[in-house]
Amino acid sequence: MPYMNMPHCPICSQPTPQGELCGHCLKKPPLFTRTVAAFTYSFPVDQLIQAMKYREQLALAQIFSEKLLQRIDKTKLPDYLIPLPLHPAKLKSRGFNQAQLIAALLAKSLDLSLLTHACHRLRDTPSQTSLPWKERSKNVRGAFGCDVDLSGKHIALVDDVLTTGASLNALADVVKKQGAREISAWVVARTVRD
Repeated sequence: MPYMNMPHCPICSQPTPQGELCGHCLKKPPLFTRTVAAFTYSFPVDQLIQAMKYREQLALAQIFSEKLLQRIDKTKLPDYLIPLPLHPAKLKSRGFNQAQLIAALLAKSLDLSLLTHACHRLRDTPSQTSLPWKERSKNVRGAFGCDVDLSGKHIALVDDVLTTGASLNALADVVKKQGAREISAWVVARTVRD
């Protein structure tokens, strides 16, 4: 399995020679301050994530949450977990939110509160995977809303894959506007740039 064992940027988990901040995070840091990733998004994890999302292999959520749980620093737990929300139309067609399945298992294992309805998707945007990397930020800009007061709270945003970070950053933006003092990203897999 392609575990995320190499030195990597503490903010976005992109591999770096000595585990220092990557150039992108130095130049334009995301709104989340740390990322925990269990795997790199490569074979066979990429195929397993796609099987869960598109072929309803939902039992994989248990395995993914267990592997992610092994990477989480139990001494710095957040106050709440928020899964990356799907637009209602996408949720209706897929039948489940993979990020919410993973987040629910993590919340139960860590005895944390899961806020499944705190944030929502305002626009039914095209899938990020169908877009070039440079267009992904524009695609999700203003795509999320959040209705809960998160003042002074540490929030962990949960998703299956971190590629450019555009979706998680857009969600972090609305969470920060609701008062969150710290935002972490917890993902099953991190796409590694060449």
